[in-house]
Amino acid sequence: MKLNLLLPVACAALVAPAFAQAPAAYETGVILNAADLLPAEILRGTSYRVRDQVATDGFMAHFEIDSDFGTFTAIGVPQAKRRIAECEAIRKLVETSKGDLFAEGLKRSVEQPIDAVKNIVKNPVGSVKQAPKTVGHFFGKVGSAIGRGAEKVADRVSSGGEPSTGEVGAGIGNAAKNAAGFDKAKLDTAKQLGVDPYSDNARLQEEMDKVTWAFFAGGLPLRIGAAAVSGGASLALTATNMVGIPEDTYALTQSELALRDERSLAAMGVSIEDIKAFQIHAALSTTRRHRIVTYLEALPKARGRGYMVRLANSCDSPEQAEFFISALAILAERQRSSAADYAGLKILGRLPGATTATGELHVPAPVDHVTWTDQVAAFAQRDDLGTEPKVLIHTGRMSNAANAGLMAAGWKSVGVAYPSR
Repeated sequence: MKLNLLLPVACAALVAPAFAQAPAAYETGVILNAADLLPAEILRGTSYRVRDQVATDGFMAHFEIDSDFGTFTAIGVPQAKRRIAECEAIRKLVETSKGDLFAEGLKRSVEQPIDAVKNIVKNPVGSVKQAPKTVGHFFGKVGSAIGRGAEKVADRVSSGGEPSTGEVGAGIGNAAKNAAGFDKAKLDTAKQLGVDPYSDNARLQEEMDKVTWAFFAGGLPLRIGAAAVSGGASLALTATNMVGIPEDTYALTQSELALRDERSLAAMGVSIEDIKAFQIHAALSTTRRHRIVTYLEALPKARGRGYMVRLANSCDSPEQAEFFISALAILAERQRSSAADYAGLKILGRLPGATTATGELHVPAPVDHVTWTDQVAAFAQRDDLGTEPKVLIHTGRMSNAANAGLMAAGWKSVGVAYPSR
C-alpha cells in the first residue's frame, strides 16, 4: 500500500498555517494489528479474512479484507465493519442463488411472471456497464473556505467504465427499474441482510439484484435474514454495529426518501440551490444524504445547518463524504445524549464545528489513530478558531505526542466511541 498516495480528508481538513513551534518531534503513521481496532470475533468469517497488519497515515487506518469474492479495501473502522457485513451478505446471497427456491423463482419468472414484470425487456444485460467505481483513497487539496462557487454540479457523474463482471445481476437491476414493487423488494432484501441498500459495493449490488429478482419476479417470498444471521456470529455482530443506516432508509423508496429529505432541509431554511446540488452530488449516495439530514435533524437548535449542506456538497469523494458524515454523527450523538447542547454550526476550513450554549467550540474528529504529524500540529496551533475554549471530540486513539501537543496548544481532548447510528 502506498501511503504517500493516501491523503485522508482528515489530513486535508486539518491543514492550516502553523503559528507556533511543535512541542515534540513529528511522528509518522504506524502499523497496527487489526485486532487493535476491530473485535476479534469479526476478523475472520466463513468467506473472508481481515489482513493482520493495518497501515495508518497519521489519522485513519487502511484495512484490506480478503474474501471469496475479491479483496476489499476499507478506510476507517466504520467502513471496515460495513465491508465485513457485506462479505457475509454476499456469501449468503450466493448460497441462496444455488438453492432450489431460487431456481424455481427463475423458472416461474419466465413461465408465469407476475403482472409487474410481464413487459420487461427480455435481455437487458448486453449493454450494461459497471457502476462508477469507488475511489480507494482520499483526494487531497482543499481550500480554506466553502462557498457556492465550489459546489457546481459539473463533472459530477462518471461516464463509460469497464463491463461488469456480474452483468447478469447488474442487468437485472437495470431492467427491474421498470417493475413496480421491485425497489421495495430489494429494500427488504437489504434489511434482512443488515446492509446498506445503496452501498457502492458493486458485487453486493449485483447479488442483491439477482436474488431479489428471482424471488420477486417468480412471486415467491424471500426470507434470508434469519438464515444469514445464523450463518455466522460475525454477520450478526456487524449488522448490529452497522453505522448510520436510519430505519426509514429501508421503509421508503429512493424517490420517497429524496422527497422527505428535501422537505426537511427546506424546513431548516436551506436554500433551494443548495438542496438541488445536494440531491444529485455524486459523492453522496442516497443513504449518505439521508444520514446527513437525519443528523442535522438531531441538532434542532443549532444555527447554521445550511452551512453543513454546503460542506457536504464540497466533498470530492465518497471517502471525504464518509468522514464528514461521521463527524456530524458525533455531534448528533452528543446532542441526543445531553453530553452537549449545540447552539450553532460552523465550517472550520473543511471540518464541521459546533459551538455550545456555554461558549465552547467542539471539533469532531472521527479518526482511528492520531500521531503528531506536521498537519496535526498545524491544526492544533491555528489562530483562526477564535478565543473560546476548544475541545477536540475524537474517536480511536491518540499517541502520547499528539496528546501532549494538543494540550500545549490549549486544546481539551475528549475520546468517544465510534457513532453507532
